[in-house]
Amino acid sequence: MEALAKKKIIIKSPAKINLHLEVVGKREDGFHELAMIMQNVDLSDYLEFEINTEGLIKLESDCNDLSVSSDNLIVKSANLLRKISNTEVGANIFLRKNIPIGAGLAGGSSNAAATLIGLNKLWNLNFNQNTLSSLSSKLGSDVPFFINGGMQLCFGRGEILEKLDSNFQFGVLLLKNPNVSISTAETYKKYSNKFCDGYIKNKDLIEKIRNNLRENGLDRLNSLNISYQNFTIKNDLQLVVENENNSVKQALFLLSNLKNCLAFSMSGSGPTCFALFKDIEIAKRELSKNYKLFKDKGYDSWVCNLLEEGITFI
Repeated sequence: MEALAKKKIIIKSPAKINLHLEVVGKREDGFHELAMIMQNVDLSDYLEFEINTEGLIKLESDCNDLSVSSDNLIVKSANLLRKISNTEVGANIFLRKNIPIGAGLAGGSSNAAATLIGLNKLWNLNFNQNTLSSLSSKLGSDVPFFINGGMQLCFGRGEILEKLDSNFQFGVLLLKNPNVSISTAETYKKYSNKFCDGYIKNKDLIEKIRNNLRENGLDRLNSLNISYQNFTIKNDLQLVVENENNSVKQALFLLSNLKNCLAFSMSGSGPTCFALFKDIEIAKRELSKNYKLFKDKGYDSWVCNLLEEGITFI
């Protein structure tokens, strides 16, 4: 225990955007059948882990708007790992929060996966990636993606993952009104009530939709390097959110009118929206030129790179 107590681990926990989000239907287990392309970006939280010699899980954060009690996914992740591993060791965890809450960027899911990865090392558990992925699926639909991160195809409710190799160098510009948060559960419920009339049970049809994304999902993104066309990336949830949320509608309008914007969309269930540019320097110039406009309209803004990997140790 003395050797363990001297350890301190710091992990970078990145956000994600959705480069494709298709709601295929509603499943019999209550979740939605999805077909997505998810991509890590380098807007990141940081988690610090140390041994708690009293066997307690203690979470602190620099974000006053975030619960640090048992309902936090970080605490849930730690308790799940303790239960599975039968360890009595505890942890002191400190979260430096940069990813906005309730933003459609899956910061909480990223933190949950980072906790599994961090405590697996801190506690010398030596669970492999497959075990951590299996555990992560018990914590939330987006959590498994973050175990490996980068760019992945995500199917089922998000737990069926296929890594994609890409060399995209796009710069990303994010916009979010800091006073607006959106419930993912409520958004899916509204989408389901409006568009999901029944369950899709036909496995062949589901696999056909998956194969279409496998075969064609990156073609349109690849074409951006050639055609410079400005298009809306598919996000089915945007159909309900954009019509009900003026913040999202205005953010999409602002992004679509940027001179060098290649593509734009809402991320996840919103309200964060993003635009892609040919490279990070163009994205930075666009933010510099439009920063005052965005601020005057009530938006926080960030420029990000795409990441080839997800959670990393520092």
